[in-house]
Amino acid sequence: MALVSPLMAPSLQPTSFPQVLVTAAAFNRTLWSLIGSAIAVEARAMYNFGQAGLTFWAPNINIFRDPRWGRGQETPGEDPMVASAYAVEFVKGFQGGSWGGGSGIRNGFGGKRVLEESDGIMLSACCKHFTAYDLESWRNYSRYSFNAVVSQQDLEDTYQPPFRSCIQQGKASCLMCSYNAVNGVPACADKDLLEQARDEWGFKGYITSDCDAVATVFEYQNYTKSREDAVADVLKAGMDINCGTFLVRNTLSTIKQGKVKEEDIDRALLNLFTVQLRLGLFDGDPIKGQFGSLGPQDVCTSEHKNLALEAARQGIVLLKNDKKFLPLKKDVDLSLAVIGPLANNASLLGGAYTGIPCNPKSPYEGLQEYTKRTSYRAGCLDVPCDSDAGFQEAIRAARKADFVVIVVGLDASQEREDHDRVSLLLPGKQMALVSSVAAASNKPVILVLAGGGPLDVSFAKKDPRIASILWIGYPGEAGGRALAEIIFGDFNPSGRLPMTWYFESFTNIPMNDMNMRANPSRGYPGRTYRFYTGNRVYGFGQGLSYTNFTYNIVSAPTKLSISRLFKVDSFKNILHQAGDAVDYLRLDEVTSCDSLRFSVEITVMNVGDMDGSHTVMLFSRVPEIMKGAPKQQLIGFNQVHTVAYKSTSTGILVDPCTHLSFANDYGERILPLGDHMLMVGDIKHFVSIETS
Repeated sequence: MALVSPLMAPSLQPTSFPQVLVTAAAFNRTLWSLIGSAIAVEARAMYNFGQAGLTFWAPNINIFRDPRWGRGQETPGEDPMVASAYAVEFVKGFQGGSWGGGSGIRNGFGGKRVLEESDGIMLSACCKHFTAYDLESWRNYSRYSFNAVVSQQDLEDTYQPPFRSCIQQGKASCLMCSYNAVNGVPACADKDLLEQARDEWGFKGYITSDCDAVATVFEYQNYTKSREDAVADVLKAGMDINCGTFLVRNTLSTIKQGKVKEEDIDRALLNLFTVQLRLGLFDGDPIKGQFGSLGPQDVCTSEHKNLALEAARQGIVLLKNDKKFLPLKKDVDLSLAVIGPLANNASLLGGAYTGIPCNPKSPYEGLQEYTKRTSYRAGCLDVPCDSDAGFQEAIRAARKADFVVIVVGLDASQEREDHDRVSLLLPGKQMALVSSVAAASNKPVILVLAGGGPLDVSFAKKDPRIASILWIGYPGEAGGRALAEIIFGDFNPSGRLPMTWYFESFTNIPMNDMNMRANPSRGYPGRTYRFYTGNRVYGFGQGLSYTNFTYNIVSAPTKLSISRLFKVDSFKNILHQAGDAVDYLRLDEVTSCDSLRFSVEITVMNVGDMDGSHTVMLFSRVPEIMKGAPKQQLIGFNQVHTVAYKSTSTGILVDPCTHLSFANDYGERILPLGDHMLMVGDIKHFVSIETS
């Protein structure tokens, strides 16, 4: 078709996919890659019509360390292994790893290949925010001036792995340094930090500051005595471009003062022009190039809308389902009351950085497709829910209906960039609305929770009047339809939480404490499922199905010998001892661990009467005597499709040096000898790592 001039083109509305945290809850690598690819196609099409650029600052792969963080919704969750896997898949798909030309993406999103840094790219992806950035505004702390005090141990095995994977396996072409300082040095001025990315991890793209992050070096961090010193520090550290005007206004005077050399400018320009070269900006008119055929016909396609629906289906998490209350039976005469401030406003369900969706559907609109006898009452005027003026109207609607669905939770008024939460409870009077409606309903109610941050809904978890609880997060434009399909049984839920849900008492823990590991001596319980020692409302990886599953590990070694890594007369010389004479290897002294890799073969039995997908999650635990080791850590996951009353098999590759190791106090990765426990569901299997 003939292309329309960008000046004459209509405003294109993109497909709105679920927020990243919801997508992560699917634990489906293929899905993550497909979404990256679909977004890339639409973005490139919009570029051709003057509505987008070619460099995009995604993905956000910071660890969702604290449940109050306003931007946790943008991330893949609290686990560094999951965040790493997401980064790799999204970046590969987004930069063009599965581009097939023409309209849409070839062969059902097939034809993937690994991009090398010398290859052309469809778009530029950016790993952000480097590093240890997960606080917006808490008490007297601001992201612009916050100094994240992080141990080398936590840097190595929690904060840095997603960035290393994003660069080494994902081949991202951009890295963004964050506002905060790390151990006293602003991230954008930390030469050791930025050189680690280039020299150790092989990063070959450009490094940008977060917006006005160079200004914060001088104005908020007070790290330098002058503006020119701030410019000099960031350029010499390895940053290439500043989002904002600080370099524009101050670089010339920095050069005149002799604080920046020509070679510093040349290096930055080389990195920037290299990415532009890979984007095809020097190959003539990009609109006439390889991706020039993309246009309005490639935005909000049926293929992409179906993918958004599938992502929402797979990401929704069923947290409670007493007496198999769900799914509801389809009945044309069934009456349904849909209640809550988030029930009938699809615009509130996109999350942060959401465009105008092309085909939005609210939960109320989605449920209307199953029963026309559907009524809606907000109950609360808005999400902050400061008044109970609408309660009685909601209660009357609940009394008249056969079933009640209550949709409450969070929106941008509660969590967003530059705004952290102060409480884990439902906002305002939402809890009272839920309890009042549940007490008035003829039958137990269905509670639907929206928003990215974890919620303390322990009241609902133990209330028998609330039969089912579903977390939909920010499910994107297809969230309403996906929710309805799950409630009425057209889709068997398979999502699993990518973050721990804590009790409200967790808010007593200082948000500025970056330590992951528990410290009983000061009453500090640690963070995330890997280290947290307190009670939780719901745990990482929890999620129910309409069927049940059992596991069996059918194949895995019981013993591994490290002697194959070294000459017999030399490997004993590099063994170290910890605690009560537990031997371990320092992995920086090991050339390669390839010979120790093994596969764990697992069978999954669907013991229920409904087909459905299921995520197999394999965890490991090092010998418990090792100080500082995680309580457990996820080492592999696969989503499998299961058939009722039948079993299916899957294999998970384990690299002991990656999956069975952890960081010691000095930030050195160590592999303990002894019995390592592998866990899938309730099944345990021990693998002994020995010297012979």
